[in-house]
Amino acid sequence: MTKSTLRLDESSAAASYESGVNRASVQFPGVAFRVRRMSFGRRLELMRRVRELAQRMEFAEAGEGFADKVEASLLALEVERLYLEWGLESVSGLDLDGVAATPESLAERGPEELCREMIQAIKAECGLSEEERKN
Repeated sequence: MTKSTLRLDESSAAASYESGVNRASVQFPGVAFRVRRMSFGRRLELMRRVRELAQRMEFAEAGEGFADKVEASLLALEVERLYLEWGLESVSGLDLDGVAATPESLAERGPEELCREMIQAIKAECGLSEEERKN
């Protein structure tokens, strides 16, 4: 852990750690969101959830038919949604159809560009390489 994420509270001699990080949207000024930071348990949970989809996606990508390509694209989008649902803790500054956005409603009815920005931030917090981020 870096000094910026783990701090020693001088007054109580206790360490302090934030399990999430706040971000401001670049594409949608005024929108802010909180992304979960990676932990041992969260990494385990994420890998378990991604494993089956990734195996199916790899199999479909190896196929040469049109249906295989469509299936691979569908599975890639499912992985992206999984990252969004897993890593987005909260969103503020955005109303969807007159109601404050939530992580759940954002995936269903929110702007796709914002979802992609959030997914990129989530993957960055996961410490994924550029190749892993493509999946």
